[in-house]
Amino acid sequence: LDMEAHIVIDPKFYRPAEVDILLGDSSKARAALGWAPETSLDQLIREMVDADLERLTREPGTR
Repeated sequence: LDMEAHIVIDPKFYRPAEVDILLGDSSKARAALGWAPETSLDQLIREMVDADLERLTREPGTR
């Protein structure tokens, strides 16, 4: 199938590139699924910073 013949893209549904505030609410997943996070916010931040630092050391031309 030709994708262009079957998919319609409406710009009014585009998400802005920069969003001022992003908020998440896991209460629905907690209530419906009994879900609970296994990673704390502090641990998530550490993992993200570590991944960025690792990427910077691997990629040439980055500071």
